[in-house]
Amino acid sequence: MQKSKIKVTNQNLIIFIAIFFVSLVGTVIITYIYAIKDKNMAPQNEIKEKSILMVVSPIDFRDEEYFEPKAVLESAGIQVLTASIQGQTAKSTAGQEINLDLTVSDADAARFDGVVFVGGTGMSQITGDESLQVLAQKFNSAGKLTAAICVAPEILAKGGLLAGKNATCWEGAKAELEKGGAVCQGNSVVADGNIITGSGPEAAKEFGEKIVEFLK
Repeated sequence: MQKSKIKVTNQNLIIFIAIFFVSLVGTVIITYIYAIKDKNMAPQNEIKEKSILMVVSPIDFRDEEYFEPKAVLESAGIQVLTASIQGQTAKSTAGQEINLDLTVSDADAARFDGVVFVGGTGMSQITGDESLQVLAQKFNSAGKLTAAICVAPEILAKGGLLAGKNATCWEGAKAELEKGGAVCQGNSVVADGNIITGSGPEAAKEFGEKIVEFLK
């Protein structure tokens, strides 16, 4: 009788271990399946581990040319930091104040996958700033995205980056681009190699989308 009880106890133990093992394996398999499913459901245009530096003027940067491309980039999983030539904050033409992450002089091109220069009346006053031109040159020489919209392509032209390049800009900046050797196009957004230019606020979203396309 005692041997029979021991036999039954051993059988129960074996059954318990078997059930536990099967449950454990099942849990691992289900977890794996859901992990794969979540990965497959991620946004198709998401770009991991990419970082862009957006450069604005300290005052009167154009709202659409900053906020719209920034939203497009961030929705694609791209980190966006913002810089200007001075200060800790910048103010848009509509009066929106933003915090700056760093100054242009502190920006290290090696940290980023590209740079985007934002236009506006404030930027039109500083396109001749040498620090902006040097920053654009550093990104371009590394073969990284070098983008500008509205009046900001003047920075690229004055930095010697648009010679023989197709580009677009705000109409008032066209003469400066042609002086720098650019082949001006009538398109709202133009990509020529690693250089992307936009014509103005109406092209802001398309400009952002073209940048995302380049970074894929």
